[in-house]
Amino acid sequence: MVDVSISSQLRDAVPGFKIGVIYYPSIVIGDLPPLIGDRLPLYYENIQLSLDEHPVSEIAGVKEWRTVFKKVGTDPSRYRPSQEALLRKIKKDGRPHFIHSAVDLLNFFSVQHSIPMGLYDAEQLRGPVQIKVGTEADQYEGLNGRTMHMNEKIVSADAISAFGSPIVDSKRTCVTEQTTCALQIVYLRPSMDHKEARQLIDKMAEMFTQVHGGNHEFTLIQ
Repeated sequence: MVDVSISSQLRDAVPGFKIGVIYYPSIVIGDLPPLIGDRLPLYYENIQLSLDEHPVSEIAGVKEWRTVFKKVGTDPSRYRPSQEALLRKIKKDGRPHFIHSAVDLLNFFSVQHSIPMGLYDAEQLRGPVQIKVGTEADQYEGLNGRTMHMNEKIVSADAISAFGSPIVDSKRTCVTEQTTCALQIVYLRPSMDHKEARQLIDKMAEMFTQVHGGNHEFTLIQ
């Protein structure tokens, strides 16, 4: 299990800030099984239809995470929480990009529960990981192809550098079909109580393991 902590600055800025951390050793990534993969397009189509009546900005998880961003100094209209970006893409295009089983399942979890998530190749991480408020020194090449400057944004950093956030993650630690050990960070809603949070993490971990094999261990950190 990777050692993960939350900085005191972030805890002070966002009362109730909590994350779920799930470690998956010995997984196999490929295509989603048909039982799930064949149903996702219809699921996203239904989400798209619902967004015609309910604006993305009014979804409870989106509203709460936009507030979290403001508390640490991030403008959520310029840098959107990743689940909001996913929902806006679904509203526009009908579904997110399908990549491989691990990312596709993570996107489903994020949309379903309206919270940001990150998934990282654990073998690319070095030393303990800290979730913190970024500084001018924290930057990385994002999966969106841009250099992400993470000052006053929530970031995950290991002994090498910052590598992830609830906005967009880095290329350095991205999960591919060659990944066999992964670390999932679930950015829970601060308002969620511990029992509900643990149940949610356990449910996601069980489903991820059913699809990818291996086993898992998880912890709730606040």
